[in-house]
Amino acid sequence: MSVHPSPDRPDDSPPGALARARDLVLRYGWNSTAYQILNPGIRHWFSPDDDAVVGFVDCHGVRVVAGAPICPTERMPTVVTKFESETAAAGLEICYFCAGTRLLSSSGGNRHRPILIGAQPAWDPHEWEEMLRTHASLRAQLNRARNKGAEVHEWPAAQAGADTRLRECLQEWLSTRGLPPLHFLVETRTLERLYDRRVFVALRQNELVGFLVASPIPARGGWLIEQIIRGSGAPNGTSELLIDAAVRGIAEEGSHYVTLGLSPLSARAGALGEGGPQWLRFLLTWMRVHARRFYNFEGLEMFKAKFRPAIWEPIFAVAVGQRFTPHLLYAVADAFSDRSVPSTIARAMLGAVRQELRWAGAGIVRRGRSSV
Repeated sequence: MSVHPSPDRPDDSPPGALARARDLVLRYGWNSTAYQILNPGIRHWFSPDDDAVVGFVDCHGVRVVAGAPICPTERMPTVVTKFESETAAAGLEICYFCAGTRLLSSSGGNRHRPILIGAQPAWDPHEWEEMLRTHASLRAQLNRARNKGAEVHEWPAAQAGADTRLRECLQEWLSTRGLPPLHFLVETRTLERLYDRRVFVALRQNELVGFLVASPIPARGGWLIEQIIRGSGAPNGTSELLIDAAVRGIAEEGSHYVTLGLSPLSARAGALGEGGPQWLRFLLTWMRVHARRFYNFEGLEMFKAKFRPAIWEPIFAVAVGQRFTPHLLYAVADAFSDRSVPSTIARAMLGAVRQELRWAGAGIVRRGRSSV
C-alpha cells in the first residue's frame, strides 16, 4: 500500500504518483468522477498489487473518497477491504462521496451505509439527434445562439491550456457565483491538468465567450461533461450550443455514454436521503428548498432535465459503518471548501446579501424607468 499527496505538494509527493494514478484511471475508471482524482488537491492510495487507486482528501479524521476505488470490477471487494482496513488502522473514518451503484453491488455488504444524495442524467450520444428532432424549444435555443454569431470549435488540450482567454473567462464566471470557489469534485482548475480531457470553445466574432471541458470515463466508454463556463458576452443558448457540440463530438468517436454529472439533492432516482437517518433526510430536503440563494440546486437539475436524459442514475454518499453521522457530513463539506466550513458559510452569506442588494438596485432602476 502507498498513500501519496497530490502533486500540488511536490515536497511530499514522490515522482510518478500522478502518472500512476492516470494510468489506472485510463484502464479502470468506471465512476463518472474517476478522472477527477487527477485534479489538484486530491491524494492517492495505491493497492499493493498496483492495480487500484483511490482518490481522496483527509478532513477532520475522515478520508473523503472521490467516488469509489478505481480497479477491475472483480477486484473491488478485495481492494475495498484493504483500503478500509488500512484507513481504520490509521485511526480514520471513510466516506465515499458521489459513488455509483458498482461500489454497492460488488462490495461492502452490511458494513456500508449508502445515502442517496442526488442523481446524474445520462444519454447514449447516438440518440442525441433524435432527442433534438422532437424538442423544438431546445432547437430554438441553439438557433438563437447561432443567429447571434456564436460557433463552437474543439481545441486540442495543448492549445486550450496555453490560451489565457480561457482562464480570463473562467475568472469572470467565478466572480458572478454566489458561493466562493469550491474544490474536490467541483474543482475549477481543470485547465491546469487537461491531459486526456476534451475542450470545446465558443467564439463570437473571434471573441471567446465560453468553453466546456469533458473528462473520460474509460471503463464505460463514455464522457463526463465536467465544466461549462459562460462569459458575459455569450448570447443566450451558448451553454446549450457547447453541450450539443460536445455530445456530437463524443458520438463521432464511437462512445455510447455521456453524462452531465451529479445534480445534488435531486430526487429523480429515488427518495432524497434514502437510507440515511431522519435528521439527514430533513436537512437535505430543507437545503433543496431554502439554500437556492447560495446555490440553485433545483435550477441546475431543471437545466439538465431539459435535454431529456435517457436515465437518471442514483448517486450516493456511502459511510463505512452502520451510521452516517453529522461529523461525516461536516468532513464532506470541508472537502469542498478552500478554508474552514464556518468561513465558507460566512462568505457565502455575505455574497448572498450582496446579490440581494444588486437585485434590489436593479429593481429600483427598472421601476424608475417605468415611471418616467
